[in-house]
Amino acid sequence: MLKKTAKGRQKIEIKRIDREDCRNVTFSKRKSGIFKKASDLVTLCGAETAIIMFSPGGNAFSFGHPKVEHVIDRFLTQETIPEDGTGTLPPVDESYHEVAMSELNRQYNELRNQLEAEEKRRKMLEKKIKANQAQSWWESDIEKVSLHELERLKVAMENLKYSLVNKTDELLMESSSSLSPFLAINSLVNPFIHQSTRNNTCIISHGHGLLCGHNTSTSPYVFGL
Repeated sequence: MLKKTAKGRQKIEIKRIDREDCRNVTFSKRKSGIFKKASDLVTLCGAETAIIMFSPGGNAFSFGHPKVEHVIDRFLTQETIPEDGTGTLPPVDESYHEVAMSELNRQYNELRNQLEAEEKRRKMLEKKIKANQAQSWWESDIEKVSLHELERLKVAMENLKYSLVNKTDELLMESSSSLSPFLAINSLVNPFIHQSTRNNTCIISHGHGLLCGHNTSTSPYVFGL
């Protein structure tokens, strides 16, 4: 027979919860449980009950039957209220329970919304902190940078170098491709231009007399009509 590996339901150690968000959730759940038990006690026994508590954030919550003020005044003055002749207290008004539960639900939903908003705010702050850390490590003192950060810096610089080389080659190719058609068109503008094999000069025929290039003449460029 195999032994049970699960420990089953464990008793929770009663001590202060360190995390604020967990503290708020625990307070909200246990507060509702206490109010529910107090409501059951009123229904079952007709007891006068008053509960007042403050959340970790300083918000006040209360539950009482017939009213919190009435129970507190009775406690302070030690007065008794008349019974209905049967030895019991007056019955609890059902509408009061509905109002009380509605108020509890409203307070619970309000607290839950606040908790969700704080959780979103915490996540946004964590993202901002991580982003700032990622940007600032480039400017950190090299003597204080750890080996892991140095390796990250090396990889980042190698990637940057690779990207710069590729971008430079790309721009050079685009520049050369844009100049090639211009040179080709220039060579077709004057179809009468031909190279002289003797003196390495450019001569335009049919009497236009443009002379350019290396010539024994004192003038490197001769224009004639």
